[in-house]
Amino acid sequence: MNSIGLNLIMRMGCLCSKERLKINGKTYYVRDRLGEGGFSTVELIEDAESHELYALKRIRCHSTEDQRIAMTEVEAHRTVKHSGVLELLDYDLRGKSDPLEDTSSEVLIVLPYYPRGTLAQELSRRESRKMHFSEREVLRLFHAICTAVTAFHSAQPHPLTHRDLKPANVLLDDRYSPVIMDLGSVTKARIRITTVTEARRHEELAAERTSMPYRAPELFNIPSQIEIDERTDVWSLGCILFALCFFKSPYDIVYERNDSVALAIVSGKIDIPQDSPFSDGMHDLIRYILVLDHTQRPHLQEILQKVKDLEMKNEGCV
Repeated sequence: MNSIGLNLIMRMGCLCSKERLKINGKTYYVRDRLGEGGFSTVELIEDAESHELYALKRIRCHSTEDQRIAMTEVEAHRTVKHSGVLELLDYDLRGKSDPLEDTSSEVLIVLPYYPRGTLAQELSRRESRKMHFSEREVLRLFHAICTAVTAFHSAQPHPLTHRDLKPANVLLDDRYSPVIMDLGSVTKARIRITTVTEARRHEELAAERTSMPYRAPELFNIPSQIEIDERTDVWSLGCILFALCFFKSPYDIVYERNDSVALAIVSGKIDIPQDSPFSDGMHDLIRYILVLDHTQRPHLQEILQKVKDLEMKNEGCV
């Protein structure tokens, strides 16, 4: 049993069974609700035999199209295999007797449980105490996140993008290593748009499946002639790097001021706090990644080299 996780749940007073369910012959007890989104919920479940704790994602489907979209998340987990990407342990589709009928169904996805929570939660705790990560720790975490994202960008038979990279979608394991989760937004990385109709459709998908403060500028007001690639994720990674340094994306800050996030993003302006405890090299890395023109934005391998160079500089300061 995961004693850390169980102790955490016991302290929360959540060990009363709420539901019993079977997934492919295994029995689980639902212990608590961990989170909820527009079309899904995440619950804490316990294996009835081993008493191991897991996370269960329930995706509600009200049509065959909903079901198709939910199953793309399962396929993304099957395609992208990396220690820094959340592993799919099991899944089940239930409640749909006729695939030709638009009736309700549910996709259940069993995932590992990480009691430490998300990077967003850790950043929130640190912000409340005004306790920055050290520059070395920022680089370690960012390097690990970028390395995990390469598993999407090098996927076969075609590159994929996560499209919703943000601290809330990065878990922290017991060793404080990041693990990317929530693959529901994963899509083909390279898209050629040639009509206004296609542009509006992709714009709507971006608005529905990506978080605005981490959304790449080319996904706002998409023109009718454009090629979009995996560097949408690179922009999001730049925002994550900023958050690792200063607790929030530069555009989270804009949102909290009730200013236009879309306008701020497409302007490309990045304000580094004047009291930053980080080196000029870190500030330069942030600006190197957050390039407004996606055709000029660096690719992930170039960023990893820059991170490695900065890590070596930090080692040289010992």
